[in-house]
Amino acid sequence: MVSIKSKREIELMEDVCKVVAKLYEQLEKEIKPGMTTLELDAKAEKIMRSLGAIPAQIGYNPGIKGVPEYKYATCISVNDEVIHGIPSKNKIIREGDIVSVDTVALKNGFNGDAARTFIVGKASKDAERLVDITKRAFFEGIKFAKPGYRIGDISHCIGAFVEQNGYSVVREFEGHGIGRQMHEEPEIPNYGKAGRGLRLEPGMTLAIEPMVIQGKNNILELEDGWTIVTEDGSLAAHYENTILITENEPKILTI
Repeated sequence: MVSIKSKREIELMEDVCKVVAKLYEQLEKEIKPGMTTLELDAKAEKIMRSLGAIPAQIGYNPGIKGVPEYKYATCISVNDEVIHGIPSKNKIIREGDIVSVDTVALKNGFNGDAARTFIVGKASKDAERLVDITKRAFFEGIKFAKPGYRIGDISHCIGAFVEQNGYSVVREFEGHGIGRQMHEEPEIPNYGKAGRGLRLEPGMTLAIEPMVIQGKNNILELEDGWTIVTEDGSLAAHYENTILITENEPKILTI
C-alpha cells in the first residue's frame, strides 16, 4: 500500500532530507584522490551524525540467504561499479575516477535517500558526459511527477532520455517509495511505457534514481552479495533524490 504523508509527516521528511542534502554538500568538498572508500564512508557517517541523524543502512538486512547485513553508512561505487559498492580500506580513489555515493539518513522515524556521482579531479569527457546525462535524466523524469500522471510516465521519460543520448539504464534495480521505511511502495523503474502504473497523488514521497551505464545494460553481482558491476567494464553513474508530490510541481527534498 502506498503511503500518503500527513502534514506533520511531510515536515519530518523534509527535516531528515535536509540532513542528506547538507551531507552531500560537505562530502563533495571532502572527496579527493588518494583517500580510500572506507575513509570517505567514515567522513559521511561523521557528518550525518553531527547533523542529528543516523545512517539507516547500517544493519540493513536484505533478507537474502547468504547475504550479510550491511555494515556501512554509505554504498560507494567506483567507475564500473553501478551500485551497492562496499567501502573498503583497500579501494583507493584516484584522479579521474567517478565515484557514486548512495546513503539513507534516519531521523525521528523517517528516512531520506539520495545518491550522487562525483567526478574526482579531472576526468575524461566521456565520464563527464555520462555523469551529466544521468543527473539530467532525473530532472527530465520528474517533469511528470505531478498529480494525474502515473509512475510509468516518469519511468518512460527517464529511459527514453537516457537511450536517446546513447546510454543504457539498469533494469534490475529501481526507485521506490520512502518514508517510515527505507523502501516502500511503489516501485519506480527507469524504463517502461507511459500511461501505466500507479496514479500520482499529493503527499507521496518517492526516491527517483536513474542508474545509467555507458555500455550495454548487462550487469553482474560480485561474490560479496552486494556490489553490482557492468558486465562489459564500462562506466556507470547514479543520481537520486527524495521528492514530494504536491498539488503542483514536485518538491525535491534532498537538494
